[in-house]
Amino acid sequence: MSRIINSLSDISQNYDALFVDLWGCMHNGLTPFTDAIKAMQTYRAGGGKVVFVTNAPRHRAAVATQLAKIGVPEDCWDSIATSGDSARAAMYRGIVGSKVYFIGDADTDKNFFDPLDIIDDPVEITTVPLSQAEGIVCTGPFDSLANPAVNRPDFLVAKQRGLKLLCANPDIVVDRGETREWCAGALAQLYTEMGGESLYFGKPHPPIYDLARRRLAALGTDVPDSRILCIGDGIHTDVQGALGEDLDSLFITGGLAADETGTVTTPDAQKLSQFLTDQQLEPTYSIGFLR
Repeated sequence: MSRIINSLSDISQNYDALFVDLWGCMHNGLTPFTDAIKAMQTYRAGGGKVVFVTNAPRHRAAVATQLAKIGVPEDCWDSIATSGDSARAAMYRGIVGSKVYFIGDADTDKNFFDPLDIIDDPVEITTVPLSQAEGIVCTGPFDSLANPAVNRPDFLVAKQRGLKLLCANPDIVVDRGETREWCAGALAQLYTEMGGESLYFGKPHPPIYDLARRRLAALGTDVPDSRILCIGDGIHTDVQGALGEDLDSLFITGGLAADETGTVTTPDAQKLSQFLTDQQLEPTYSIGFLR
């Protein structure tokens, strides 16, 4: 059974670095969580390193800008690894071709196509209509409130043409304040169910953890996996990803699974146990909210 703790300080001495999810742990898309920020500041003051590991379909500079905009201070983190960074590297290596059909928010996600200078001889990417595309790049739905099924007609055409879909954010849903929104992972899941091929680069898949480890090493710290703790509210992203990497995890039950785990301030032990049994996943620790 996952051990329920009261605060990060109960276990922080066992870890030299944290891989921390953002949405649902540090903020709700609109405002930061004060207790979570204090927990990260305290952890860093004790010498620990904090790497934000997020399925945001943008590069880390854009995420840092967003964090500053909503009031997450710079002194609560050391580095950022994004699903967008991993997916962008794959795109510029030509994994879905050079002519791509783009599904996403043209305003907030357009920086996904910013130049990437860490790739030798990057492929020149052009966005085109579906009829001309060699592949699909999905950072999210056109309308985050619309059922992903609206994409079926386009996906049927894409599948018949054998197009691969690059998913820049494997999350299925996210809560923006009190509103639940669809993410790119929901579209990729639908495309796979229809017989198409979806390519993932964020949690729970290995590429983003490889990136997070490189970002941690770049801080000048050699931290073994046994001293890294993954923190997040996604049972099939944060927890499943940590298990796949053989890393310890702290499950934030008051996020996406608040209702299922009966979380008000702390999870209901019986409901949490049933939820984890149903999901067939077992985080090392659980807590209502990051504090």
